[in-house]
Amino acid sequence: MKRQLPLLLAIAILASCGDGTAPGGALKNVAVSFATQGAPGTAPQAHIERAGSLAGTSATLILESVQVVLREIELKRAEITDCDLVAESDTCEKFEIGPVLVPLPLDGSVRTQVAIDIPAGSYDEIEFEIHKVSSDGPDDAAFRQAHPDFVDISIRATGTFDGQAFVFETDLDVEQELDLAPPLLIGEDGGSTNVTLLVDVDSWFRDQSGALVNPASGNKGGENESVIKENIKVSIEAFEDEDKDGNR
Repeated sequence: MKRQLPLLLAIAILASCGDGTAPGGALKNVAVSFATQGAPGTAPQAHIERAGSLAGTSATLILESVQVVLREIELKRAEITDCDLVAESDTCEKFEIGPVLVPLPLDGSVRTQVAIDIPAGSYDEIEFEIHKVSSDGPDDAAFRQAHPDFVDISIRATGTFDGQAFVFETDLDVEQELDLAPPLLIGEDGGSTNVTLLVDVDSWFRDQSGALVNPASGNKGGENESVIKENIKVSIEAFEDEDKDGNR
């Protein structure tokens, strides 16, 4: 199976509503990892033949690569209702990064993409943007230079559908707010050190009946563009994953 090599980010940009320091303690390093399959020891979902659910029809989809552009990753403290409403407070921590290209692992592994330093505490939500790269915005200038083929898109997937090669691209641009239940607990002397974002790519390329559709039909102006965009929006869950095995 062809797949992109993972991109491990060595540097994260830290911005906060406060001064970014932990009251009475040092910062703790916490990783944000990505997976597309939870159960270890089973065949990766990108390899499995998926049959359409409509009577008398079937289809086979094989994914070779899935890349997503993300911007801004924020871990919200449990005691804060809305970070944007709190000014100059040490209890409201905001961590930003990007835009950055994240290749999702399709081999059943859990891959760390971002490592950030945060104060000890309880965090009950992770927020980020699936980001359409602008054609001229200054904030995307460095990304455009490194990835000129991603202008005006946020996600690209490649593979075969019934043996025919496809390229899927979307300009989906959406904020995601995912609850962490139970909350991520970071202690002064230990605690959780990894949050996994589990992306159910198996659900992306399906119509409302559950039948597989050609991913190319979700490209700009395609008959399944809106359906696939909605599928992507609801395909991600987040949870504390100390063992980095993709399971709750």
